[in-house]
Amino acid sequence: MTDADTTTATADWHAWQESWDRQQEWYLPDREERFRIMLDMTEALVGTAPRVLDLACGTGSITARLLARFPDATSTGVDLDPALLAIAEGTFAGDERVGLVTADLKDPDWASKLPYDSYDAVLTATALHWLHREPLADLYGQIAGLVRAGGVFMNADHMIDETTPRINAAERAQRHARMDQARRDGILDWAEWWQLAAKDPVLAEPTARRHQIYGEHADGDAPSAQWHARVLREKGFGEARPVWCSPSDTLLLALK
Repeated sequence: MTDADTTTATADWHAWQESWDRQQEWYLPDREERFRIMLDMTEALVGTAPRVLDLACGTGSITARLLARFPDATSTGVDLDPALLAIAEGTFAGDERVGLVTADLKDPDWASKLPYDSYDAVLTATALHWLHREPLADLYGQIAGLVRAGGVFMNADHMIDETTPRINAAERAQRHARMDQARRDGILDWAEWWQLAAKDPVLAEPTARRHQIYGEHADGDAPSAQWHARVLREKGFGEARPVWCSPSDTLLLALK
């Protein structure tokens, strides 16, 4: 089903998924609402049985919600992170609707590893901010080649409008104050979550390989929604605009 590394069937994959969700929600309190709108727009534009590419899939958060809502959907998850892919592999083991692929999105030939030449929808969330603008623009061109005519691409991520610095600063201050309170209440942050994974007998080895690949967490760019929409149109999409936003995040949809 996948070329991701798997080690044992004894891990509690559900618990790891729940732990990942709680850690991500600390950074993204509107995460589930964002996923809901993503699936609403998937249904509106490509129906309830889409072939989906879950881009930079991580543990398979999008795929899990996709299949819970649309049982006739299929999903290809692609990522490079061996630890997160191990959790995804354990979660979806035996589910023929899901395929997982190990690939580096910075590799110009990554799409050649996919099982299909085209998809109804390519979905991604909180992942592409790792890329700087030039490689991200190149990736958008590759995605345009994978989405069928009438299909969609959606990217939910940090998209910063640099023309509103005071608004940005106020939002960031309030968000971080709430995050600080959640930390005092015991929520795990990114670094602590990975420390737990490194100590787990199942995830320790893939986590070590993950750190060899990525090193410390480092962001790329977070350009504005207008930049994303413009580049997506330049790369072959007919329409592109935000379909949801919070004070700190945007869900941008591009229609082929």
